[in-house]
Amino acid sequence: MFAPPVDPSGERYPDATPNPIHIVAAEPVSTFSIDVDTAAYANTRRFLESGQLPPADAVRVEELINYFDYTYAPPNDSKVPFATAVSVVPTPWNDAAQLVHIGIQGYDLVEEDRPAANLTFLVDVSGSMNSDDKLGLLVQGLRLLVGELGEDDTVAIVTYAGGVRIALPPTPGSDKAAILGVLDSLRAGGSTAGAAGLETAYNLAYQSFNVEGVNRILLATDGDFNVGISDPDLLEQEIARQRESGVYLSVLSFGRGNLNDEVTQRLAQNGNGNAAYIASLLEAKKVLVDELGGTLFPIANDVKIQVEFNPAQVAEYRLLGYETRILEREDFDNDTVDAGEIGNGHNVTAIYEIVPVTAQFRWMGELRYGEAPATEPDDQFSGELAYLKIRYKLPGEDTSNLISRPIASEQAFASLEEAPGDVRFSVAVAAYGQLLRNDAFLHTYGFDDVVDLANTARGEDSFGYRAEFIRLADLAGTLSSRWSALNE
Repeated sequence: MFAPPVDPSGERYPDATPNPIHIVAAEPVSTFSIDVDTAAYANTRRFLESGQLPPADAVRVEELINYFDYTYAPPNDSKVPFATAVSVVPTPWNDAAQLVHIGIQGYDLVEEDRPAANLTFLVDVSGSMNSDDKLGLLVQGLRLLVGELGEDDTVAIVTYAGGVRIALPPTPGSDKAAILGVLDSLRAGGSTAGAAGLETAYNLAYQSFNVEGVNRILLATDGDFNVGISDPDLLEQEIARQRESGVYLSVLSFGRGNLNDEVTQRLAQNGNGNAAYIASLLEAKKVLVDELGGTLFPIANDVKIQVEFNPAQVAEYRLLGYETRILEREDFDNDTVDAGEIGNGHNVTAIYEIVPVTAQFRWMGELRYGEAPATEPDDQFSGELAYLKIRYKLPGEDTSNLISRPIASEQAFASLEEAPGDVRFSVAVAAYGQLLRNDAFLHTYGFDDVVDLANTARGEDSFGYRAEFIRLADLAGTLSSRWSALNE
């Protein structure tokens, strides 16, 4: 049984009500934007390690799944930014259902082909940032990032608190002494009223704008977004406008108690950027060093996924996660609709749970007058469960490209044990996220089952992230059991 979390005062999260069930005969098409953010995983880990289960809205299943690196086959042609890998496996928590597992692997640029980076750090130095897990950790993390930069890169630093200050004008990345000296001199204090912080950061970014490089603002804060525009909608519009001019925005969140995760997500999404939550130096290294290419250097923009399910094969489906990334069907072919980006070497995973038409089970009860009849299927598509389409734009381009492929019934594995280790592990993470949210679809499947499944798929695990996940899943099970025992 699930243990209700302690919801810390002052933290704000977007609504994460699970995606609904869809009947294929009525709604055969599912469309969403990709999401490569990982903030939810690090944040839920913070809750668990402090002895609490996270608020349900803090758990975004897709961000938990995409926290991990998977070894999907890369594209063979460097002109194509990514390749797809699709598997169909039995659902471990529902014998009557299957999981359609979609993996996207981004092209990995060699170091000498990496574009130059024009980075502007917009740093919150208000009094609330005065702690080791906030400004102290922020400085340590940015020091790691600076170590990865070279002479073709540029760094500027803007701070905001009671006022706005240009702490460092645009400086070559090779001048590490100057950059590190400014970072080490940052001190927190005073109120937060940086009326021109964002405007100043954008002005500096344009001052050293690199036409052939990547231009990005890194906003680092504990949750106070008073950077010049107080209305969140107007702030989003301004960030989206600047995005169209070629300056992207990512958000790094620190600390606890004041975390504004809802605004973080909205700003990063509108800025074609990433949202990361950093609670340790190891997490800073993961985001800013180990995954630097994926964090800073996009290889494809406005990446949208659309899946059309075959009503002759699939009765019902639901998408696990991506609740804040759902798009309308017509948005897929509309190149003016914004979507997520894939960074250099990044991979993205999405999982659908489906009920085959041959199954006796249904999530939705029967209607008195029956469902709307599906179009008579074409025999040539009888072996297809679904059809996958992906749209993307290459950096600097305004017109999208299309990749498509059928998802065949013959791609289904007879058992989950036969599936690749990456598929099994991501399914374990998906179950973990749903359990943390107390989703109703997992029946008797519990954290012990998550641990058992993940243990079969640790793989090489060079950085120990999968081992850590198993520890967290076990801890979540313990916390849930203790609360249940107290309330029996």
